[in-house]
Amino acid sequence: MPFVLVAAGLAIALALGGLVWWVAGSGGCDEEITVDVTVAPELGTLTEELLSSVESPDDALCVSAEVTAQQPLQTAGDLGALGEDVLPDVWVPDSSLWPARVAGGAELEQVGSMAVSPVVLATSESVVDDLGWADGGPGWAEALGTERPLAVPDLAASAEALSALAAVRSALGADEDADNAVVAAVLAAARSTELSASEALTAGSEGGGDAPLVPVSEQEVYAIHQEAEDSALLAVYPAEGSPVLDYPVLRVGVPTDAEARAVEVVTDRLLSQDAQDAVRDAGFRGPEGDAPPGAGGDTGIAEAAPEVLALDAAQVQGLLTRLSSLAAPSRVLTVFDVSTSMEAPVNGGTRATLARDAAKSTLTLVPGDYALGLWAFAYELEGDQDWTELVPTRELDASVDGQTQREVLDEQLDTIPGRLSPGGTGLYDTTLAAVRAAREDYYDPTAVNSVLVVTDGTNEDDAEGTSLDALLSTLAAEADPDRPVKVIGVALGPDADLSALEQIAEATGGAAYSAVEEEDLQLVLFDALRQRG
Repeated sequence: MPFVLVAAGLAIALALGGLVWWVAGSGGCDEEITVDVTVAPELGTLTEELLSSVESPDDALCVSAEVTAQQPLQTAGDLGALGEDVLPDVWVPDSSLWPARVAGGAELEQVGSMAVSPVVLATSESVVDDLGWADGGPGWAEALGTERPLAVPDLAASAEALSALAAVRSALGADEDADNAVVAAVLAAARSTELSASEALTAGSEGGGDAPLVPVSEQEVYAIHQEAEDSALLAVYPAEGSPVLDYPVLRVGVPTDAEARAVEVVTDRLLSQDAQDAVRDAGFRGPEGDAPPGAGGDTGIAEAAPEVLALDAAQVQGLLTRLSSLAAPSRVLTVFDVSTSMEAPVNGGTRATLARDAAKSTLTLVPGDYALGLWAFAYELEGDQDWTELVPTRELDASVDGQTQREVLDEQLDTIPGRLSPGGTGLYDTTLAAVRAAREDYYDPTAVNSVLVVTDGTNEDDAEGTSLDALLSTLAAEADPDRPVKVIGVALGPDADLSALEQIAEATGGAAYSAVEEEDLQLVLFDALRQRG
């Protein structure tokens, strides 16, 4: 009898076990769907926890989520280039700037925002005190216009850096001068510190008195304080307000039927109150600007949310396009007019001293992996040749007889006012020779190659010299699409032949600029850098 009872009990247990397996395995579902979710890295762990168990909408559908943490730049590239079968179903980048950068490809629809974090400038408490910002932040342009080193993250990959530069442009009026100021900020940042953005944040956290400014999200400052209790890192909130990282929740593609319902279940979870509580615990702000727990005091961030500085995604994309060429090394053969007309007085100096000073100032901003060379030209400057090479084209960090190329150029620029030569301006012969040299002797296929010609006059060569028509036809005939060289012409003063420079620029895909008011040459040179690519 005991044996029979045991056997019966075992049979019942096995039957119940089978029932439990069937319920757990099938869940009573007619269909099981896994939703692929890709999020910005700072949301990775948090999102995995939120989606570790997803409530199914009904008995017929079981939903699970596969979470991937990935840099938005990579995801944006995937969305523009890959097939739907390998793309995520839901994407949460750090900023709405990213969808604007997706070139074609998958369709995106925003269904909400998972988190919010203002973009701030982070540095050490001692730097904030030294700059007098403890009682109120400066304007964006003022903050980035100080002599304080600036560590800008990679513009191609950092929404924070791009937002900060867009804020500077907006604060300055969003015009050509504002573009020049942004270019100056980028170039100055490349020269001002050897520290990466992450190293600069560490220096700020450790309280360094020379810590650079770093454009970052407020949440990153919060996270650093959570990791290091004695961190001296502070968030500086510029006076005009802050752009925000809005972490948009984006549906990818156009799912239908059960897939659409599964995606909706996941996005609802990402926008739920549980999600809002989780992101605030991680240092983000709520939809209404509510501060994360423990804000204020020594946390490095303010309790009150800064005013939101709205950015237009299309305009920011345009700014990125204009700045993108700065990421590539540049090889520029600079050619300066040293004819006697450069003796014309300008603001207590001459056009020659103005050109020298503007070039020396610009030189301090150019990163060390750029390559620059220097020629001077006039009529028959060296025998019957209108030009002379002062410095061969080399990278600015290159060593030249115990000096750097930058130092050699700086010294040679100082000699420009003393090189003024009687006679006219051999503009056309010099331009052709410079383009040929840039293509044949100095060309770098990995860089932007150009010739920058600064002149205050017109071509005044003799009858044996090249005419404008001959120059243009020769440039067209010798053009090599595999080795392009652009000519950037700068007409200095009212007597320069801007029309000729414009035709030369058009023939080479370059640009021409007029500095009728000679004191504007500095801005023109910055703009020429912006247009060089």
